[in-house]
Amino acid sequence: MNVLRLYNLLWHIAPLFIRRYLRKRGEKSPAYLEHWGERFGRPFDHPVQHPVWIHAVSVGETRAAEPLAAALRSRFPTRPLLLTQMTPTGRAAAEELFPDAQCRYLPYDKPEYIRQFLAEHKPAFGILMETEIWPNLMNECAAAGVPLFLANARLSEKSQNGYLKVRALVEPQMQTLSGCYAQSAADAERLHLIGASNVHVCGNTKYDITPPEAMRALAAAFTERIGARDVVVCASTREYKGEDEAELLLEAWKPYRGDALLVIVPRHPERFQTAYDTAVRMGYRVQKRSDGKMVSPETQVWIGDSMGEMFAYYMVADAAFVGGSLVDTGCQNIIEPIACGIPTVFGHSVYNFADACRNALECGAAKQVRNAQEWYATVSQWLAEPEKRGSYAANAEAFVVRHRGASRRMAEKIYEAVEKHQAAQARLG
Repeated sequence: MNVLRLYNLLWHIAPLFIRRYLRKRGEKSPAYLEHWGERFGRPFDHPVQHPVWIHAVSVGETRAAEPLAAALRSRFPTRPLLLTQMTPTGRAAAEELFPDAQCRYLPYDKPEYIRQFLAEHKPAFGILMETEIWPNLMNECAAAGVPLFLANARLSEKSQNGYLKVRALVEPQMQTLSGCYAQSAADAERLHLIGASNVHVCGNTKYDITPPEAMRALAAAFTERIGARDVVVCASTREYKGEDEAELLLEAWKPYRGDALLVIVPRHPERFQTAYDTAVRMGYRVQKRSDGKMVSPETQVWIGDSMGEMFAYYMVADAAFVGGSLVDTGCQNIIEPIACGIPTVFGHSVYNFADACRNALECGAAKQVRNAQEWYATVSQWLAEPEKRGSYAANAEAFVVRHRGASRRMAEKIYEAVEKHQAAQARLG
């Protein structure tokens, strides 16, 4: 049987299980219960027509799309902008970062849902950020004559091995892409192995992101609340297979006897209260960012229970740890704290940011640790000897400057490909 046909047969029953999954997620995060019609192919009210369409699955991809969208807008100034996501946090980030764009969920990959989406919006072209490979989406875009690009593309060895197991399904769809713009040579090679052609190494758009002025103002407000204390930020902490990264860090921090404030910012909102409860259970004096109060000099741990404010947390930090790296979830964005000039630590699991982590280590802009105890030893030394952390901060700016420009390079290639496509359509028409 044709592999794509078998895949589509599974989509006859998949929506039932997806709805159950969304209800389960909604028990902890009610936003998953909203906007279901968008996910399941129902007509969308007032769909924007002929837009530049960017799909960014969640928060990280949405932020990475910001400088690319700006570069594309300068080349397609009359086109409206459509942003699609798959998670509530990604949707919230898109609505904040792109207030003049239409933001909605991308439908699941059932052919009827995708055709409805494409018929409603008639995109001028589409861009999938990072690692979004949906066979029917790619197939239907090709059938509808919508140029589709994979931008800021990355593919870990683990993901490559997974896709190779279903190569007969993935490879034909990868070959429909009008362009594939990889973050690194290693990513490009892995993408080529699963079927992508027309692959170019352009770098990572996350180096092109600069802290917004609103975040600078919020950082100043945080500093006023915290006072004149050293601050250690543990950002985007994750939970994986029952192992809670925030708990590991809090346990390792117990020997500390100075007056530095430990800030824990969980990656997902449903973990905010868990992080607070864990710190209280361990005997720490704890406050939440959401309490709106001044941080008491006696407070030892501040829980960053807010979304979309990571730059502000980093800008008040004297040292930063990037989560998702002490548990095996591949690391979150290490570029943001380094771009803020903050000495940065990350753990052993870095497959999502392997190239950036390797470059940061080579430049002396970050340090890698094997466990929470090594993190504590590193950070406590930096607090005791500021000159040691100063060398990391000094290397950070050069590291970021060296890797900027990916958004411009991708936008130029996309513009050229779209112009060629439109010229070919005009000749046929």
